[in-house]
Amino acid sequence: MTPQTLFADASKSFQCGRYTDALGALNRLLDYSKDAETYALLAKTLVALSFKEDAARTYTLAAEQGGSSSEDYYIEAMKLYIEIGQDDLALSLGLPLLQRAGRDADLAFMIVSLLYKRGEKEVTRAFLPVLAASEDSKHNNLAFLLLTGSPEDNTERAALGALLAKMPRSLPVIMAHLVSHREINNYEEMQRLQPQLARILKNDTQKLMRVDSPFYNLMWLGDEAINKKIGHIADAFPAGNPEKRLTTPHAWGKKIRIGYLSSDFWQHHATMKLCGAVLEAHDRDRFDITLFCYTDPKHLMDGASREKWGKVVSIRDMTNAEAAQTIRDHDIDILVEMKGHTRGGRAFILNQVAAPVQVAWLGFPGTTVNVDLDYIIGDNSVLPDKSKPHYWEKFCRLPENYQPNNPNQAKARTDMFTRAEAGLPEDAFVFASFNATRKISMETIDLWIRILKATPKSVLWVMVKSREAETNILRKFTSSGIDASRIVFTKMVPYEAHLSRITLADVGLDPFPCNGHTTTSEQLWAGLPVLTKKGTHFSSRVTESLLRAIGLPEMVARNENEYFRLAVELYENPQKAVEYSERLDKNRFEKPLFDSERYCRHLEAAFEMMADRARKGLAPTHIDVPAMPPREGRFGA
Repeated sequence: MTPQTLFADASKSFQCGRYTDALGALNRLLDYSKDAETYALLAKTLVALSFKEDAARTYTLAAEQGGSSSEDYYIEAMKLYIEIGQDDLALSLGLPLLQRAGRDADLAFMIVSLLYKRGEKEVTRAFLPVLAASEDSKHNNLAFLLLTGSPEDNTERAALGALLAKMPRSLPVIMAHLVSHREINNYEEMQRLQPQLARILKNDTQKLMRVDSPFYNLMWLGDEAINKKIGHIADAFPAGNPEKRLTTPHAWGKKIRIGYLSSDFWQHHATMKLCGAVLEAHDRDRFDITLFCYTDPKHLMDGASREKWGKVVSIRDMTNAEAAQTIRDHDIDILVEMKGHTRGGRAFILNQVAAPVQVAWLGFPGTTVNVDLDYIIGDNSVLPDKSKPHYWEKFCRLPENYQPNNPNQAKARTDMFTRAEAGLPEDAFVFASFNATRKISMETIDLWIRILKATPKSVLWVMVKSREAETNILRKFTSSGIDASRIVFTKMVPYEAHLSRITLADVGLDPFPCNGHTTTSEQLWAGLPVLTKKGTHFSSRVTESLLRAIGLPEMVARNENEYFRLAVELYENPQKAVEYSERLDKNRFEKPLFDSERYCRHLEAAFEMMADRARKGLAPTHIDVPAMPPREGRFGA
């Protein structure tokens, strides 16, 4: 028989379901011809006879013969290897096909699934667009898993838009989409989805609690009862952990051993700008200070010494369990967690019974769900009594201000810039916002529009990081009747220049429901009065706390209408804004806000009160630290 006849017989037998006959004919044919078509039919026959591994090898042979179907044969071999659990072999065939995978969702799905199982998630990012655009729901679900949660990523933003079009009722997709568009101030998209979000809040809050992020929830929802439950997992850590930490034998020493846990131990991070001077001020005769550090090495290239803050112990390359053991090996009495649910945080180390007392401080402006914490450090402004039921932690309230600040930072210079150099009109009243634009919520920008309409010779000076945010913010103002010339954008600049340019403004406008934190401190340091309103959760009460600590409570409005009224009054009576600025200059080295040494003594008193209870075997309770006698004279200047 000729090769053509043998192939025809084998093909007919296969089509008629006579797979054994087909196999015999093909084996005879291979004595004459080993072309791709023969191997491909043999592979199909072996699949029909349940010899999948042999079939996969045979498809590979078919592909190796070349031709227009070569890639298709490799793909069939991949499918079979995946079916029989030979992932490494499947991936070895798929990796040379990456270019095709960029336009072939089925192939991309296989390759990405294999890489994802191996933990090589970063490699899969290139396939996010093709998976998100696919009409296959399993491809879409995998695309969602690939999202890193980076709101600045334009590729992710586009993928989320594609996913939302296919899954318009998927709450996880809706929430991720909103986070992405808040980052670029896409108010049209926020407005479009607002009714749906309002219905969910009203009718299915439990569902929202399961899918929203604790960090981003604080950005848009000032409801502490809901904030507390976002992402809550009942068994995030063993229920007996707090008792175990309290009853496990511990060698208390003469000094209290404090461990600070963070990835932000580098000179230019916002947190260290606030607390660096406090860490330096610790009384080393009474306290041993250790920094358990997982800072990215790229941030440690500035040559600055971190030993002035404390002994540095790197845990960057350790697992959470290993890090907790390292902390125990150092006999830490009080472990201070400084990240919470912010990006890159490793608060779950505390769920491994790391220290007798575990405390949240400064890094996360709210309760830290799913983490074994005894206390959260705050003050009476950010942690009023009515908030106690909405926190997993007990309150430890400092007497004057919860947020430390550095009195040794660069001074704001009034001679560094002119208004003209900053693009500001000389004769305008300048309202300013230097916060991350994601904080400029729908409610905030609507109120600012009201203010600008009522103050026709004013401008709003806004710092932006991205072109998209600038475009969207400007569109919102102009579509509301505000002339584009009245919105002046500025970029990030070096720190000393930033502090100095603040002096060109008349009044800072605080966003809500997430206030300025470090940003507000910088403005007050530079002598700029900041207008805020009373908040309903920690992150919306921060600026009030700072204003009270610097002696400017008049800038705290009771509600939005009073915020509006105060802004207009300051515009109509600019001398009042000047008087407030002069008061800030006078109070800078007299009031508690920038008194890092005084703050440190209050913080140390808090640690002593916590340690005293723990030494006695007493469970944590709410603590109010008494204030030291008022300071006489000025400090720091």
